[in-house]
Amino acid sequence: MNSFGTLFKVTLYGESHQDAIGIVIDGVKPGLKINWEDVELDLAKRRPGAVGTTPRVEKDKLEVTSGMFNEYTTGSPLHIMIRNENVISKDYSHLKSQPRPGHADFVAGTKYQGFHDYRGGGRFSGRLTAPLVVAGSIAKQMLPFEFSHELIQVGSLTDMSQLDAYLREVHNQGESVGGIVEVRVKNMVVGLGEPMFEKLDAKIGQMMFSIPAVKGVEIGTGFSGANLYGSLFNDVYEDETGKTLTNHSGGVSGGISNGNDLIVKVFVKPTSSIGKVQFSFNLESKQKQSFEIGGRHDTAIVRRVGIVLENALAICLADLYLWSKIYK
Repeated sequence: MNSFGTLFKVTLYGESHQDAIGIVIDGVKPGLKINWEDVELDLAKRRPGAVGTTPRVEKDKLEVTSGMFNEYTTGSPLHIMIRNENVISKDYSHLKSQPRPGHADFVAGTKYQGFHDYRGGGRFSGRLTAPLVVAGSIAKQMLPFEFSHELIQVGSLTDMSQLDAYLREVHNQGESVGGIVEVRVKNMVVGLGEPMFEKLDAKIGQMMFSIPAVKGVEIGTGFSGANLYGSLFNDVYEDETGKTLTNHSGGVSGGISNGNDLIVKVFVKPTSSIGKVQFSFNLESKQKQSFEIGGRHDTAIVRRVGIVLENALAICLADLYLWSKIYK
């Protein structure tokens, strides 16, 4: 439920407004001198500050309590904790009676019989992605691959040079927008993935859909491939290394990496919490009525989710990469 992976395994804990959130990482090789500057740079990419992002800014100071000795990893589980300091919980008390449309408030209240921590979205908050960024940043330092991500669409906008102006307009309307992020991994090897239920693309889907607000995942050419004949969709091999002329497969064949660039496109839905007055069912009054959502929220959470998706993919690849070593 709270863990992902087998050989490189992460266990996530905490809620948005609890004292702390954090992660336990098992499978980090011994003798790794973690470049904490790289970890901090990745966290900075996730942190708010740009137009369209939440005013809630956390320091994200890392507290490492195990798995390190004399600046090197020991091979035992690595525990990293992040304090929650900038919280304003009073904005969320009304959500007990009137759950937000599109959010997890209703299902969480029902599933956990009202005992869940609803503040700031609780366990379902995007705040929980901060420890994932940390774990993924460490995973990247164990892998021989080259990772990158790109925001390719926000709402109806595809020209990212106009992004700030576009998001100001959306914010002024009290609205939110989603978007699409492309994550790319270069210098891939052949052989990552285990049929039938540990396929590379299956594990990527599992991981990506674990990220809050993700509603769609494509590996290479996805739904648009419905417009192509097989002769056009097929990736023709060019040499003995498996390099292909096209990459509609997105670097995955039969659930196994084929050595070409791994290309993953992810659709992130519009933020559920918006500035407009909305109408929804009230569990206390037993009728539909208007309400406004307080708190601090992103106009476009997709603007800062790219590094989350990139590092989540790194966690997935680290686990399968360690599996691949069993065969050598």
